Amino acid sequence: MNIALIGYGKMGKEIEQIALRRGHQIVLKVDEQNALTFTDAELKKADVAIEFSTPESVYGNIIRCFHAGIPVVAGTTGWSDKIESVRKECLQNKGAFFYASNYSIGVNIFFQLNRFLANIMDRYADYEPSLEETHHIYKKDSPSGTAISLANDILGELKRKKNWIEGISDEPSMLQIHSKREGGVPGTHHVKYSSDIDDIEIIHTAHNRRGFALGAVLAAEFIAGKKGVFGMKDLMGE
Repeated sequence: MNIALIGYGKMGKEIEQIALRRGHQIVLKVDEQNALTFTDAELKKADVAIEFSTPESVYGNIIRCFHAGIPVVAGTTGWSDKIESVRKECLQNKGAFFYASNYSIGVNIFFQLNRFLANIMDRYADYEPSLEETHHIYKKDSPSGTAISLANDILGELKRKKNWIEGISDEPSMLQIHSKREGGVPGTHHVKYSSDIDDIEIIHTAHNRRGFALGAVLAAEFIAGKKGVFGMKDLMGE
């Protein structure tokens, strides 16, 4: 499979290594040097594009891929206000779009555990839920896309919570997300239910970027030749 890497930073380079090990070819690398100059002809050499750029450029990159007839796997976060627009554009153009806030297989198992636990805890109002996420100091969005996904899944199961907020709130219906930025931490997500008697906690700790990169390549393999809008639930057969 021929892959275009749109965004060739640390994540892009990690994706490249895994893609090559799995027998794929990288036919286009887009970084700061050629972000404004790469051509549609170069893009069309690819069977699929993997997009890990910036919140400011991701929308335009995805739409350009649709117009070129190239399926897109998008991993950039921090642009949730435009995702529905992209999904509609994909369907109108009969394209292919795969999006996840986190491509790690382990994190997506964690998502399933989070939903399962929240469903149970809906019956126990004495337990107060909260979320904490820690990432490296260069991460641009806060809270992380993964934390937002976790929070939204909790809101879908826990009737006493109506919305999430970053930071501290005295409003009982708000789910608090606490964000930290430390060193080179790849990503740690911590869901906690606290009562006067005890705490119940689940934690996912990423040791490096390889899990995210592998998931993105698996998503590219999955979406090649397909039409429509997909996510990790499709890849993992949920």
